Amino acid sequence: MRAPSRHAARYRGAMKLLACPLLLLALAATVAQAAPPRAPAVQAQLDRAVIDYESGHIDAARTAFETLSRRGVPAADFNLAVMHVKRQLPDASLARAEELLVRAARGGFVLAQLMLGKSLETGQLGRRNLQQAHDWYELAAESGAAEAQLAMGTAHYLGRGRPKDAARAAHWYREAAKAGDVGAAYILASMYEQGDGVERDLRLARYWYQRAAEMGDDAAPFKLKELEARESAS
Repeated sequence: MRAPSRHAARYRGAMKLLACPLLLLALAATVAQAAPPRAPAVQAQLDRAVIDYESGHIDAARTAFETLSRRGVPAADFNLAVMHVKRQLPDASLARAEELLVRAARGGFVLAQLMLGKSLETGQLGRRNLQQAHDWYELAAESGAAEAQLAMGTAHYLGRGRPKDAARAAHWYREAAKAGDVGAAYILASMYEQGDGVERDLRLARYWYQRAAEMGDDAAPFKLKELEARESAS
């Protein structure tokens, strides 16, 4: 089965966003799924703070984010954490960044949950802990974040940060595929083709290979032809 190697490449691509704190900072004010709803006045203040940041007015942005952070706004905690990670503050600290990310994540900010997962997986914040990384990925996955669903599929498939469990891997790959992740769709098709973690079902294998092909996977059309040829020969 090709799933592990294809998945590794797709997983790296899906998580590129998390490796770009500057982009995350810009998105934090606008991504609808990233946090609970905010009052219009709070959203306006957050938008202005992001604009200040993007314009190079770091001190003004910090002041605004800190004011909103004291009011318990998870997006402000997240943005301050990113500024600490990027060492744009005089007192920049990875430990403080993690504290702020945890507070934002506990406040329901999905991007913070994702960044914590990635950071604890890679050691970006100075320490690695795969168990804790996947605790955060799982929260984000349950909120519908395809990147986290993909990460949880990998964790269960490889037994990395979670117990090895092909059925749970298939569950999370299915959720990521339904959310539009092309790599997850291909891997899920492979699992149905092989009967890996799911009952072997060539109809569902064809369905998910077709979905993967429609989303641009280069190999999926060949797998569809291969299945057709195999069935014709049987």
